[in-house]
Amino acid sequence: MKILVSADMEGATGVTWPADVLPGTPQWERCRSLFTSDVNAAALGFYDGGADEVLVNEAHWTMRNLLLEQLDDRVQMITGRHKSLSMVEGIQHGDVDAVAFIGYHTGAGTEGVLAHTFLANSITGVWVNGVRASEGLLNAHVAAEYGVPVVLVTGDDLTCVDAKGYAPDAQTVAVKDYVSRYAAVCRTPTRTAADIRAAAKEAAGLAGRYTPVEGGPFTVELEFDAEHLAAAATVVPGVAPSGERRVAYTSATMYEGIRTFKAVTTIVSSAVEEQYG
Repeated sequence: MKILVSADMEGATGVTWPADVLPGTPQWERCRSLFTSDVNAAALGFYDGGADEVLVNEAHWTMRNLLLEQLDDRVQMITGRHKSLSMVEGIQHGDVDAVAFIGYHTGAGTEGVLAHTFLANSITGVWVNGVRASEGLLNAHVAAEYGVPVVLVTGDDLTCVDAKGYAPDAQTVAVKDYVSRYAAVCRTPTRTAADIRAAAKEAAGLAGRYTPVEGGPFTVELEFDAEHLAAAATVVPGVAPSGERRVAYTSATMYEGIRTFKAVTTIVSSAVEEQYG
């Protein structure tokens, strides 16, 4: 049994505001250990449940945040950027039996601690075939195309609610409760590590590849906080205006859809100016 762990940071234990997740800040340095603790707890739980391999894919910002030296020696980790499938890199090789979303968060334009979708502020909403989409939903569509079930999701309490929409059978663990975008009621890392480990052990029983789901075509629509960002996004072939500050594109598969999404966000982020956005 091989488990892929997609590890994001905004939904990690104790994380509540931008400085906690921005590489280079003192708070980020402190929170790296909390983030690593969540991921390691998931790995240990999967091993407890019978996993033979756990592959962790770093999925936050620079994708160089986890402390490798604090992970169980059996774990392997993909670290660094510019990966074919970004947050779920490693799922495409046909040997992954389940995926876990650790440290995830809610989507842009919704309530949740550090809620966003790929870009911290510029994107104010994302929809897939008319359904508002978090990063979890987008990545779950990719996983389904490879026949890989999402078996565990951790983050704040609203992230757990969101997960029930795209992975209703998955185990969920709330490591904190939403108060505002930048505030939460947080559990201690000792408690969250125990909760995540126990949930991962149960989640291992859900592992098992299934017949890949061809759910396309997928129409993805993005809304931005400024009109010039929507215009910048149309540089990507197939992306067209769909409304005020909105663009949309249609992909036959979510493999293509997520790659186009990444191209759009890369172009848009380069069009953001300091202060004015």
